[in-house]
Amino acid sequence: MASAIPVEFLVAIEQDGWAAIEPLVPPESIDRAIDHLVPLGAKQDDGSGRRGGVRDILLMPVVRELACSAQVRSVAELVLGPACFAVRAILFDKTPTSNWKVIWHQDLTIAVERRIETLGFDRWTNKGGIPHVQAPVALLERMIAIRVHLDACGAENGPMRLLPGSHREGRLSSDAIARWRAVRTPVGPSVERGGVLAFRPLLLHASSAAVVPSHRRVIHIEFAAEDLPGPLRWHTRV
Repeated sequence: MASAIPVEFLVAIEQDGWAAIEPLVPPESIDRAIDHLVPLGAKQDDGSGRRGGVRDILLMPVVRELACSAQVRSVAELVLGPACFAVRAILFDKTPTSNWKVIWHQDLTIAVERRIETLGFDRWTNKGGIPHVQAPVALLERMIAIRVHLDACGAENGPMRLLPGSHREGRLSSDAIARWRAVRTPVGPSVERGGVLAFRPLLLHASSAAVVPSHRRVIHIEFAAEDLPGPLRWHTRV
């Protein structure tokens, strides 16, 4: 499967920490995902306070199908190898009533089955009843996030902004993040409907509020390629 993805994609992931491919996911798969996720979107628009994000959707059949599809797995396998698996999925949707910005950050936390104190894992939190913990850099370096765009996202729709190369610096302090922002120019890639944007969790990224708010639905799927140490277990594994 992975041979269908250009080798330049892997080079960009390793050097810059991100790459995009479009179109990749067929229109019928995008339509099916939207049909099944409409009820979740309705909850966001009624003042429920979800801020356009719905966690823990990996076990929804339509999301699991997408994560296991040849198109998405071809990307994950190219980066992580054929033994990789999905561990978390989140729906993001910026709308006129749910339009937010995200400050510069790295994705440091993973979702686990239960809290078990383990060397190298710290800063425990609970999100939606699910234990989350900051993982060691070595583990995060062997993960990849794949965002499947259900709607086109351009400069006016609040796209992700990325600081290429920052994923190679490990876990960054607030001062280090400020230094990166001062010396590097961010990129804000546009992605068409059905396109995917893949990035390393340690890559510094942010997003602005949409200038012209409309649906900007994205299914964010995280992949790993190894078990967690000792009795610690991934919350979900697909």
